[in-house]
Amino acid sequence: MSFPLLTATAAVPAIGAIVTAAVPAARRTAAKWIALAFSLATLVLAAIALARFEPGGDRYQLTESHAWIPDFGVKYELGVDGIGVSLMALTALLIPFVIAAGWHDADPVETKSSRWRPTQGFFALILMVEAMVILSFEATDVFLFYILFEAMLIPVYFLIGGFGDRAHAGGDEAGATQRSYAAVKFLLYNLAGGLIMLAAVIGLFVQAGTFSLTEIAAARADGTLDMSTGMERWLFLGFFVAFAIKAPLWPVHTWLPNAMGEATAPVAVLITAVVDKVGTFAMLRFCLQLFPEASKWATPVVLVLALISIVYGALLAVGQRDIKRLIAYASISHFGFIIMGIFAMTSQGQSGATLYMINHGISTAALLLVAGFLISRRGSRLISDYGGVQKVAPVLAGTFLIGGLATLSLPGLAPFVSEFLVLVGTFSRYPVIGIIATIGIVLAALYVLVLYQRTMTGPVNESVRHMPDLKLRELAVVTPLIALLLFLGVYPKPLTDIVNPAVEHTMSDVHKSDPKPEVEAAP
Repeated sequence: MSFPLLTATAAVPAIGAIVTAAVPAARRTAAKWIALAFSLATLVLAAIALARFEPGGDRYQLTESHAWIPDFGVKYELGVDGIGVSLMALTALLIPFVIAAGWHDADPVETKSSRWRPTQGFFALILMVEAMVILSFEATDVFLFYILFEAMLIPVYFLIGGFGDRAHAGGDEAGATQRSYAAVKFLLYNLAGGLIMLAAVIGLFVQAGTFSLTEIAAARADGTLDMSTGMERWLFLGFFVAFAIKAPLWPVHTWLPNAMGEATAPVAVLITAVVDKVGTFAMLRFCLQLFPEASKWATPVVLVLALISIVYGALLAVGQRDIKRLIAYASISHFGFIIMGIFAMTSQGQSGATLYMINHGISTAALLLVAGFLISRRGSRLISDYGGVQKVAPVLAGTFLIGGLATLSLPGLAPFVSEFLVLVGTFSRYPVIGIIATIGIVLAALYVLVLYQRTMTGPVNESVRHMPDLKLRELAVVTPLIALLLFLGVYPKPLTDIVNPAVEHTMSDVHKSDPKPEVEAAP
């Protein structure tokens, strides 16, 4: 029996969470180092899985299958395609940076509303989220995926409500109220989507007699599973609504600005760069593969919703006064691009969407973490409380600028490649949608450059005159992310080689091929 690499990749952070939580309260520093060590061990295992993955091999590799609840046809079944293994690696890569950036975020503080902050619990919850997200990228049993999809909400809820951002203009009591509101809103939105999905999961089992993704796909291919058109559309909607909330897609997006605004910067990275990717990944793995005809039926509506997300998110980002809420609305716009690429039903669009998930994770992590370092120094999230930072902290300002330029998809940085592919893939089949979507690019340049201008340039605000520059730990967090943005911006081939075969399989599932370019005959 071969070594269960995929199980180990998820089990290591889960064990790390238990060990970290069990560290005595007086050994807070030890708990931090233990959490970091387990996250690095997970990264090593994810790198081994990525190295062992063969892009030209079977669709699902490193597979594992064991009976779990045989009376109900539930299996513990794992396997990764090029998309799943890439997102698993992204998750394992980002968590060590999240832990290092949040090194002091859960240190005990004396406040009116709370006299203690369980440091061990903070890092244990982060590792538990990592374990569940990684396993969700690996699960090929629909019921197993559903359990993970729902269970990851609980640790995120506590990370938002119990360990929220201390930089609140209304004071500690108002901040506690806002954190509770944001946490409950996050939980209710996603639980509502999960309940709808549960009904669809049960309906799928009634139709197929199994929860195994590979068995269902095989049954569809040989004709033994023949769903009615109406049933397939209802089941598609049940899955899609849950994934759209997690993604998030307009109009079920409103939980994200609250959650990101009230969470600490590292937890905000965990939400938007890691957890939310489960929603867009699941659209590719489950919606398109299980319900190909319904996916094509819903495409026009989904593309319109994605287009609204792109423009709406960018417009609201332009008008924001809160740094983290601005980045949250920018992420809504970016998720619109990802979903548009998925449902453009072209290989360029879906390859671009997958690359966008990865590149958005890296660029948003870089920008949000630097923003978190900035906010922790000043104690305010309001843009108006800054000015002239580049004169007193040039390295902080420089890294903030690079993260911002990546967010607006500047050529030479990683997000440009993915955004370009999404737009090309969309334009080739839906030219009007592709043209209107470019408004999001223009607005991105506006909100990023205005944010940088108001916070980093101009006269030095008296409140930031003595602001220290980035420290060694903070540089160790930001520098690798910036290096990745530059490397993948000029050489994305390592990622495209892994992703493209999986995209070809997805295109085959929905019986779509790329539209042929129209070339006028020479006179």
